[in-house]
Amino acid sequence: MANYIPHHDDRKHIVTSLETCSERGLSDREAQSRLARYGENVLLEKKRKTNLRRFFEQFQDVMILILIAAAVVSFVVAFNEGEGFFEPLLIIGIVVLNAVIGVAQESRAEQALEALKSLSAPHARVIRDGRESVIPAAHLVPGDIILVEAGDFVSADARLLDSASLRVEESALTGESVPSEKDATAIVERDAPLGDRHNMLYSGTGVTYGRGRAVVTGTGMDTEMGKIAGLLSE
Repeated sequence: MANYIPHHDDRKHIVTSLETCSERGLSDREAQSRLARYGENVLLEKKRKTNLRRFFEQFQDVMILILIAAAVVSFVVAFNEGEGFFEPLLIIGIVVLNAVIGVAQESRAEQALEALKSLSAPHARVIRDGRESVIPAAHLVPGDIILVEAGDFVSADARLLDSASLRVEESALTGESVPSEKDATAIVERDAPLGDRHNMLYSGTGVTYGRGRAVVTGTGMDTEMGKIAGLLSE
């Protein structure tokens, strides 16, 4: 497929680049082929760790190892000179506190990732072989033509082809408190921020008003939500 910038390039060029048809959508055979190529439209996560494993992994950092070595030396010096053990105990306390904080941060990141996954819609309305049907959202692929209306959650990143009084709640991505107005004919600059891309739909956002038709440009970890999920996993 040719390179394109979903929010900046012409709708016809994007449809052509994705080797699809804006009216008939993909064929079932082509959709299956792309599903095998791109994988399912889901947010991936690393294998979960136990809190005990997370705790001990905090001690693998070089700076932490240096602090532990300093605590050991301080213990030896204090013991040989008959001094108190305040300094080495303080260092150990800081190291343990740092490990506890690290475990808490990783746990919160995991919870945030679960929250992102809960925003995904279980099903999506698509046009394939010229027919409208409802499929599992996990089976969406780049080039699929999707239909959305008020009350729907968007299942993948997509470029609008048509829109009618369309408004989408994007606060999870942009922080905006009011729904964003969408327009398939909008001309958007190449470097426009996410909140100004009025001709795009993004995975995990909710349609509050109107309806629209769009071509899927990104699925799974290639969506904006997927990028956030990747950062959380790291």
